[in-house]
Amino acid sequence: MTIAYLPGPPDDVPPYEPWAGEPEVLAEAAAAGRRAAEWIRSLPAPPTPRPVGTWIATTLPGAVEAATASLDPAQCDRRGPDGRLIEGTAGVDAGTTSTLAIVPCVLSDADWLTPDQHLRLLAVASIITGIARLLADDPGTAILHGLVARMCAILDHATRPDTPGLAPEIEHKL
Repeated sequence: MTIAYLPGPPDDVPPYEPWAGEPEVLAEAAAAGRRAAEWIRSLPAPPTPRPVGTWIATTLPGAVEAATASLDPAQCDRRGPDGRLIEGTAGVDAGTTSTLAIVPCVLSDADWLTPDQHLRLLAVASIITGIARLLADDPGTAILHGLVARMCAILDHATRPDTPGLAPEIEHKL
C-alpha cells in the first residue's frame, strides 16, 4: 500500500499576523488566570498537612497562571510540511495541560473543601483548557467573536468570592 500525503505549504508561507484585538484578549485571559490563581491560593488549607493540599495551594495555581499567560493563537491546528495534521496547543505546554486534566481526580482527596469549592475548581480547570482548545481549533473565531472574552468572564464569575454557592438541595446531595 502506498500512502501519498498532500503537499505541505510552500516555504514562503507568510508569517503569522495577529487578529484584531488579539493582544487585548490575551491580556484579559492572563489577568483572569491570575485572579483565578489567587482565588485558589485563598482556599482553606486542610486541617492536617496533606500532599493534595500542597498541590492545590501551589501547583494548581501555578498551572492556571502558566496556561493563561502562555496562550498563543499562532500555535493552532495546522498541516505540517509532510501534509500531516499537527494539533495545536495554543501555547499551553503538555505538563500544564496534564496538571489541569487531573483536577477531577485530585478533588476526591480534598474532603476539607466544600462541594461549592470543588465545583469551582472543576470549572476553573475546564474553562482554561476550553480557552486553549478554542484558540487551537479556530483562533480567529475565538477572538473576533468574543468567545475567549466570554470564557474569561465565566472564569471570573466562578472564582468570585461573593458569588452565591450551590442551592442547598444540590449541596445536600453531594
